[in-house]
Amino acid sequence: MNPTVACILRRITLYKELYENSLSKLKGWFYMNVGLFLMPSHPPERSLYDATQWDLDVIQWADELGFSEVWVGEHFTSPWEPIPAPDLLIAQALMRTKHIKVAPGAHLLPYHNAVELAHRVAYLDHLAQGRLMLGVGAGGLPSDGKLFNVDTQAGENRTMTAESLELILKLWTEEAPFEFRGKYWNANKIEPMALGLLKNHVFPFQKPYLPIGITGLSPASKTLKMAGKRGFIPMSLGANNEYIASHWGAVVEGAKESGLTPNRKDWRITRDVFVARTDEEALEWSLGSMMGRQHQEYWLPLFKELRAISVFKHDPSVADEEVTPEYMARTSWLVGSPETVARKLQELNDTVGGFGTLLVTGYDYADAPEPWKQSMRLLVEEVLPRVR
Repeated sequence: MNPTVACILRRITLYKELYENSLSKLKGWFYMNVGLFLMPSHPPERSLYDATQWDLDVIQWADELGFSEVWVGEHFTSPWEPIPAPDLLIAQALMRTKHIKVAPGAHLLPYHNAVELAHRVAYLDHLAQGRLMLGVGAGGLPSDGKLFNVDTQAGENRTMTAESLELILKLWTEEAPFEFRGKYWNANKIEPMALGLLKNHVFPFQKPYLPIGITGLSPASKTLKMAGKRGFIPMSLGANNEYIASHWGAVVEGAKESGLTPNRKDWRITRDVFVARTDEEALEWSLGSMMGRQHQEYWLPLFKELRAISVFKHDPSVADEEVTPEYMARTSWLVGSPETVARKLQELNDTVGGFGTLLVTGYDYADAPEPWKQSMRLLVEEVLPRVR
């Protein structure tokens, strides 16, 4: 064969391979985005300042790698989840990122004055210029409820959440003056005063308001039914593929009540993820490092104490004492080489019937950041392109 022709054929083959590889990556991104869910989780010995710096570094890496979003949790009485003001962290993250969307995930509505929070979130929406979302929740820790004198056992936190959300949305969407008289909050949308120099003027940057997400944990979650009914973003927590699949049914059921049609692209699912070059290395850096320690010392003991350990079981017949970090690594964590994690992620996607965004639970690897940073990169570059 003529050397010139052979060279041209080799180039055509190379270009074809490059095109197919690029197309494969694009298809992976089209069907599934990846984001972060930061509880944020930190060991109790980590200072609040150092914990925040780690979270900011992780958010910046996520932005550079093309992660679509990050949700930052809020708690008041958990040393393992020590950030009580996610909006302050988000305001700093906006200064260090360019593209990633950010969200408190979630503001616990019973523990805020609804009027004040409506104004804080609307103001932050202007600072974010379209990159802000809002997560809302009722609060799941009994200690937070005790701190604020809210009876979580009687469900008072849930009724407070519904009332707070109603008032916040009225403040954001209604320009005419009104009086709001609720069980927990009273407020007035005021008439202009002092020749119109004083008036309500703070509304969200995004119209009619920024995207809102609601999390659900239990099978056939009632909060996810509310998400479907209100057209909010459904966000699923938990480790059991089968009962997470039931979450979408709750979304659809709620949507029917208001005549909406939910889109699976909007569905977020949160999972524990660690990707390394080999399965053995991934287990070492997940089970044998901070992810395993957090589950051993905090997550699993807490859920056992709250009698909610069943959310981690792949089979209801499994005894509570058998649910350990090792059990989690075998049955629900997306841990392993790129090939292994892609297979597990595909299984999750197929079981639930498809979803839009995988939210990776964040852990504190500040003492050894490179393995965590590599895991984030491998997830984007080598796992997602394999998932269809």
